[in-house]
Amino acid sequence: MKKSKSYKLEAPDGGWGILVCIGMALPFTSALAALPSFGLVFGDFLKSIGAETSAMAIITSAFFSAMSFAGLFSGSLFQRFGMRAVGVTGGVLYFLGTGMQVFATSTMHLLLAFSLVQGLAFGLMVPTCYTTFNHYFVKNRVMWMSFAQTLIGLGSMLYPIVMQKLMQWYGFRGCLLILTGLNAHAVLGMLVMHPVEWHMRRVPLSEEELQLQEREKTTTVVVRIQPETPLKATEEEPKFLRRLSHADEHMLKVISSRASSITSLGNWSGPVVVSDASPQMLHSLQASRRPSTVSGSPTPHTTVAPDASTSIPKKGWTRTVVDFLDLTLLKKPIYVNIVLGITFALYSDITFFTMQPVYLFELGYSRPDTATIIAIGAAADLTSRIFLAVTAVCIQVPSRYIYLAGAVFTVFARFVFNGITEFVGMACITGVIGFLRTWLHVPLPLVFADYLPKERFATGYGLFMFTQGNAMFLIGPIVGIIRDKTRDYLLVFHILNGFMILCAVPWVIEVLIVKFRRRNKIERNNVDHEDVPDTGRTTVVH
Repeated sequence: MKKSKSYKLEAPDGGWGILVCIGMALPFTSALAALPSFGLVFGDFLKSIGAETSAMAIITSAFFSAMSFAGLFSGSLFQRFGMRAVGVTGGVLYFLGTGMQVFATSTMHLLLAFSLVQGLAFGLMVPTCYTTFNHYFVKNRVMWMSFAQTLIGLGSMLYPIVMQKLMQWYGFRGCLLILTGLNAHAVLGMLVMHPVEWHMRRVPLSEEELQLQEREKTTTVVVRIQPETPLKATEEEPKFLRRLSHADEHMLKVISSRASSITSLGNWSGPVVVSDASPQMLHSLQASRRPSTVSGSPTPHTTVAPDASTSIPKKGWTRTVVDFLDLTLLKKPIYVNIVLGITFALYSDITFFTMQPVYLFELGYSRPDTATIIAIGAAADLTSRIFLAVTAVCIQVPSRYIYLAGAVFTVFARFVFNGITEFVGMACITGVIGFLRTWLHVPLPLVFADYLPKERFATGYGLFMFTQGNAMFLIGPIVGIIRDKTRDYLLVFHILNGFMILCAVPWVIEVLIVKFRRRNKIERNNVDHEDVPDTGRTTVVH
């Protein structure tokens, strides 16, 4: 084997990926910390124009709505213009949106600058950051995501302090002018989102991989596509006369995946060279949209060629929209369960921490005591991010299990929270909930990265952003009306806990169903293996 082919390319899992983590932290700190501090920066300005309370709710909700629409189209924009170009565009828009706020004189100006421009910008940057991160890190995703989220947590803790000092020293307009310069770092963060191909590692192939690579070049058959003829193996075709070893099973998986890609070529109009035809390949071709036939015997090359007379039907507008937005993901029950679960959990978490300070004031807590309790929750959140990064080095746990554990434990912690009124107990339970909050935010993008293939991550995450943003836009006012009508915060907290349960319970049910089906499938496969007679002929055992 040539020396140039004795290695494989792998994701760096470090290296330039560390700069990707830092680049991701820059815009996320600016955007995520700006929402809780919105009243701190714009409160006096909105009060001066007589639109304090209602304007805040409308502006922040519109921000999430604009972000969700941008996320929905991000995957298609990546394919059209490239991921880094879309991210840089989002960074520039975010910078310009902050600059526009310097000249704001009405609520409409803030809706345009903050909600529309910055919301769209952040909606473009989020999929760019998470998709690039997903490409750079494969083995230690939880650890490095925790590292990035720790940086975001530190920035979010410092952000309100810095804004308070800037408002005190330079006033409203001066603070926004300096904030414009700070948010310009979002452009720098997007510029470091290099394509992973620029930084791939060369890893020497093992002896087993070298042998597999050699064997893949040996057996081939000629396959020709004929639209109206069903695929049936001829009697003259060679038969496999032995059981498969572990190495053979691994090779068949590679061949099967390669066959799947052949059947999905669709509009391909030229020859394709395929190696190592197998029963799996024949089955894959049989299941394709164009029935096929196998002709000839094993030859040094395999060619798949479509019939020249085959006509390709034009897509209708409905199919075009479905393909453009990758809406076929909505046919997957597991994906839908993931999206709805995280949507409910995120809404419950964000609304709970937004309402907690007001609830503490209702209980008679002073501002210093309230600030202390909130600071304890933020410190616990930061501690949990560091804890998750450290433990991820030693213990590899699926991201979805971490998220599920966070949701389940949060449900029980919230029930305890509803029964506490004294300062020490409130501080302790807030710390517990703050610690668990990390388990809902750090593994969030990794849940999608573990389930979706890389080429569908951007569109899949964009669909989630669209669902989550609009759910917050629709559900938020309803919960707000209930709170205003009843003035019963405990009732609202129970409703929010119900949303968290809507994440935990369906996920637990899904995990049990999947494990049950997998166990039954393994048992059936074992029975099939035992039933195969030991003859001198070859049989491939699936």
